Amino acid sequence: MWTVTTFVLVPGAGGAAWYWHRVVPLLEQAGHRAVAVDLPGDDPRAGLPEYAALVESAMGGRDDVVLVGQSIGAFTVAAVAARRPVSGIVLLNAMIPVPGETPGQWWEAVGQEKARVAAASRGGWPSEFDLDTYFLHDVDPAVAASGESHQRPESDAVFGSVCELTAWPDVPVHVVSGADDRFFPLDFQRRVARDRLGIEPDVVPGGHLAALSHPTEVAAYLLGVVPKR
Repeated sequence: MWTVTTFVLVPGAGGAAWYWHRVVPLLEQAGHRAVAVDLPGDDPRAGLPEYAALVESAMGGRDDVVLVGQSIGAFTVAAVAARRPVSGIVLLNAMIPVPGETPGQWWEAVGQEKARVAAASRGGWPSEFDLDTYFLHDVDPAVAASGESHQRPESDAVFGSVCELTAWPDVPVHVVSGADDRFFPLDFQRRVARDRLGIEPDVVPGGHLAALSHPTEVAAYLLGVVPKR
């Protein structure tokens, strides 16, 4: 039987908690708590310390928290894990940091652009970035349209924030990758996870925004990491 877990869900660039809106009810229906954190992505005064403080506030005094970070949200998760005990970490299509790294440094350090362009050449889609090709290609148009009012740009502040992490905590850390992610291609994510965490990623259906395109599968994956009693 599952223990009751609190999933604290951290979004990617822009910081809209809306990103998780299709996953939250599925976790709650299974008897768990789920809190999607809204982050001020467009605030030029807010970087990783401010993001981490908001996530900590969402955690309250709970000690049953599984932190889940999407894309650049992995940096926020790492910052929180440096400050607070958690029971587990899940990184989804993630920018996996190393200690002392900034999100701005990450792209070149891991060779993301080269991997993205190579995948486009193999897959037959345009190498020039646009939202429809790289983020929305597998998202229901009605879902994408409903999210337009929630979107905001990510300011430069977070990209210059240094990751506070000194070492990943001694708790279960799971990396999960979308099989059809065009922005962070699967083979690229596998390499980064192996190099930086020594972990082989699990794979779920979907692209970079898998929680929007395949919420049932993402929720099922998260439920699978809940401790049993």
